[in-house]
Parts: sequence; C-alpha cells; structure tokens
Amino acid sequence: MRHLPVGKLRAEVLQAFFEKYAPRDERVLIGPRIGEDAAVIEMGDRYLLATTDPITFATDEIGWYALQVNANDLAVRGARPRWFLATLLLPEGATTDASVEHVFSQVGRACEELEVSLVGGHTEVTHGLGRPIVVGTMLGEVAKDRLVTSGGARPGDMVLLTKGIPLEGAAIIAREKEKELLARGLPSALVARAKNFLHRPGISVVPEAMLASELGSVHAMHDPTEGGLATALWELAEASGVGLRVERERIPILPEGERLCREFGLDPLGTIASGSLLLTLAPADAALVLHACAREGIDCAFIGQVVPREAGLTLVEGGRPRALPTFPQDEITKLFREP
Repeated sequence: MRHLPVGKLRAEVLQAFFEKYAPRDERVLIGPRIGEDAAVIEMGDRYLLATTDPITFATDEIGWYALQVNANDLAVRGARPRWFLATLLLPEGATTDASVEHVFSQVGRACEELEVSLVGGHTEVTHGLGRPIVVGTMLGEVAKDRLVTSGGARPGDMVLLTKGIPLEGAAIIAREKEKELLARGLPSALVARAKNFLHRPGISVVPEAMLASELGSVHAMHDPTEGGLATALWELAEASGVGLRVERERIPILPEGERLCREFGLDPLGTIASGSLLLTLAPADAALVLHACAREGIDCAFIGQVVPREAGLTLVEGGRPRALPTFPQDEITKLFREP
C-alpha cells in the first residue's frame, strides 16, 4: 500500500471527498471547495464564516501563530474574525504546567491584538507526538454585500500581492534551524530579521484585507499558505475558473527568504507564505488599493493579470512564458525529512 507524502492531499483526491460528502443544509452557501478559505453560512441579515487550520511545521509561538493564520482565512472573505477555538495536542514526557501556560498566553495575546474572543477548544497530552500541535477554528461574520471569495477573479483583473514571499517560510527556517544557519556562517542579523518576520512585517493579512475590502470592489482574495505562492495561484485560478499570467520579476521575494531557501535547496515559490495576500481587482480599483497600501506602509505589488481559462497558468521569466510550477508538497517539508 502506497503511503501518502507529508503535506496537503492532492487537489483531485480532496475534491472527490468534498463531492461525496457535500453539505445538505441549504444554509451552507459555500462549503468545502478547492481554493476557498472558509465556509459561508446563511445567518439572517449576515453571513457566518468558519475556518480551521493547524500549526504543524513550527514549534515556536504556536498559540499566537494559530490564531493569526485562522484569522487570515476569514479576512480574505472580507469578514471580521470574532470567535476562536483552540485544540492543543501536547507531547507526552515534554509538557509541563508552565509550557501549557506559555501557549495559552500566546493565544491570549493574539486575541487581544485582533479583538477576538477565545470561546472554547480542547487540551490534552497526546501519546506519540514529537512536538506540540495547535489546531485552530475561527468564526466570524460579514455583511452580505461585503462578502469576497477566492472564486471571483475575472479576466482583465490585475493580480496584486502584499508584502513578499516566503514570509512565513523564512520565519520557520530561521526559528527551527537557527543554530545550523549560524554554524554555516550566515549573518546573525539576517537570521534575527527572518525570525521576526512573524511580527514585522507580520503574518497577519487582516489589515490589508480589511483595507482592500473597504476601498475597492475586490473580486477575489486568497492567502498563500502551504504550498506557497504558486499553489495559491493555482487554487485561486481553479476556484474562479480562470487562467493567470504572472511575471516572475514582479514577484516580491524577500532577500532573507531567498537566502534561507537557497541554503536548504528550497524554491521560494513553493514555500509556505502566510503573511502575503493575493488580490484580484479591476485595474482602476487595483490602483486605489496600491495607493492605499503605500499610504499605510504596506508593501503591495502588481504581479500579473487574470486571463481566460483556456490561456492557462503562465509564469513569464526573462520574457519567456512557461507553465506555472506546481508543488505536490510544500518545499518547507524538506527541512523535516528523516536523513
């Protein structure tokens, strides 16, 4: 029997499960779909949104981390995150009262930052774990006329990307491999900057997602997580039924991220990239968002254009188009493979 590799399940396998076990409640407007970040449920005059995401690659600041990435999944819907539940699975033989308090304090700090309430969850010491795992669930709400999806991109839209890639990946590498990086002779200042990417520029996309939602008619938003920017572009295109033409030279790649990826033979395009936000908008609205982000000190770049589906997904590099690369596994998994 062939065992599945580490990382997301293949999209076609997952889609088959979604279709087989589709929700029957007519109030579920958007259920599980490839490329969509959160479920949307009819609740009177508003929509209730729900999402869940685990923290599995990182061990540092995992409580704070879990809340941020789940909040991102609602923010890209144009929704305000409101209520958070956390499941903490902690390793046997390595968990103390103090270590549990440490994780809870991280969750509490993140809740204060985003004005989110911790409303439940589950905590246990679990046999067989080598590292702590936090699984977060976030609920939020949005006015019906403010909902944004990953599936609304239209041919002619401009594709924007905030901050740079691989923001989260660089932070994970710097935090999980710090001693090895310093032993290899990398500057300590570079490693320190990358470690701090979680906070500056930060992995939360709530500020720019809320800003874009308020300013312009956003057709689609999606946050690149596992599988990196390339996977996020594929997911957005699949959800929208469109093609994309992306210019490699326009993609903002963080210098620290590029250097750290190179040290371990990782491709930044396929490395986990929470903290960046993908948006598609009509050109006039895209100009408004670019200007507003600049005013707020948020880096934002035009990286490509939405094209008809039959044009496919193209990465243009050095003036030469080629197929946008695919990554069956996130590049970051190479760091955790057994030698």
